[in-house]
Amino acid sequence: MALAAANLSRASGFLLLSYLSHGGAGAGISLRRQKGLSFSLPTQKGHFNFTPLKTTTASNTNIIRLNSKVCFCTTSGSAPVTDNIIVSNSPDSETVISEEDKLKGLGNILDIRVGQIIKIWRHEEADSLYVEEVDVGEPEPRIICSGLVKYIPLENLENRKVVVLTNLKPRNMRGVKSSGMLMAASDALHENVELLVPPEGSVPGDRVWFGSEDEIESLPDAASPNQIQKKKIWESVQSHLKSDASCVATLGVHLMRTSAGVVETGSLKNANIS
Repeated sequence: MALAAANLSRASGFLLLSYLSHGGAGAGISLRRQKGLSFSLPTQKGHFNFTPLKTTTASNTNIIRLNSKVCFCTTSGSAPVTDNIIVSNSPDSETVISEEDKLKGLGNILDIRVGQIIKIWRHEEADSLYVEEVDVGEPEPRIICSGLVKYIPLENLENRKVVVLTNLKPRNMRGVKSSGMLMAASDALHENVELLVPPEGSVPGDRVWFGSEDEIESLPDAASPNQIQKKKIWESVQSHLKSDASCVATLGVHLMRTSAGVVETGSLKNANIS
């Protein structure tokens, strides 16, 4: 047995040396160890040829965000191109909020209500101001000063339903403490001004919000006047308030509404609201 093993080892070495010295030329050399198992060596000189890897073009790109880690996954196929952000349900996962939703959140902590003017007169010390008593669903009406004298005749404002921003800090307007603001639309040159019109069926004190009808049950509490002033919430929201081509008041893509319907301007389209 030992002699046979030695002979096999010498034979294997000879074959390997023969292959190396002849560059692998010949009809082919096969090393066998016991029957049924062979190791074939190449029989031609030259470079080895590899089948090139095929490159694939991703048709779908999904961004998956899990536990603050981002990975980019690609899939091929005939499905349309998509860009999705998937947020895991893990308590440590990030929350993705669109800019429109952030804006709506700010708008909905403004305390905007339906009001009704129950008394109005000209300010004694300011020619451009009216002074109104406005019912906003509280035990006592609010005193509000409005710079509407040059835009709307006094008689057109008596007993009128209006939209009132109520959680601004009170301001002294030429000796009269004004506790709120009547919201109005105006054209680009500020030559035409119209008060916002609550939907038919609204009553004083009804809350006004931005979004869909079913969101009334999940509205946040209104911010305090101090918070509104300190965080400049009104300033952040006001520049995004517009009327659309149908005269409906909007905040970005979100409609301004009460439980009775949407808030509108009288006739001003694509107008600024303040």
